[in-house]
Amino acid sequence: MKGTFNIFMAGVGGQGIGLLAELMARAADYAGWKVRACDTHGLAQRGGMVTSHLRLGDSNSPLVPDGRADLVLALERTEALRAAALMLRDGGTLAWYDATWQALDVRTGSTPAVTAADVEAAVAARGGTAIRVHRDDLADPRMQNTALVAVVLARAAVPGLDASHVKKAMADLLPEAALKANLSLL
Repeated sequence: MKGTFNIFMAGVGGQGIGLLAELMARAADYAGWKVRACDTHGLAQRGGMVTSHLRLGDSNSPLVPDGRADLVLALERTEALRAAALMLRDGGTLAWYDATWQALDVRTGSTPAVTAADVEAAVAARGGTAIRVHRDDLADPRMQNTALVAVVLARAAVPGLDASHVKKAMADLLPEAALKANLSLL
């Protein structure tokens, strides 16, 4: 693949951002992208923010520069809002799973709770596209990652990435029972 495509992922410790990042990196590799990646874990074990940077294509650095993410994937509302404000490029896309794990600063009361409308307004202010994802039928909340990826695939949000690449990456990463359940969402 030619050019550069930047993906920034954010969530709260325990949601599976690390697995989502590895899945997206492997799928992009299978799609023919040159992949650079970097994770930051912060207070992950205590409900703190977790982020992953994924740069596809012609980049030497694994870190997505502020305001340059073509696609932001988020697994929690507060982190979706923060990522939209800091990382999303003007005209970019934010796909977020509408969950409220209440980031540490929300739980301590230093930051107010975020609504879905707050996230959508922040993305609209950047001239971007907000894609809210939520499913009441998930067999396991740990499958929120896959529900988000399914929407990314349906919208062709990552150039050159298709379901065959994601399925191959899932087969690399998930045990048989989890693989079967997650594949059913694609």
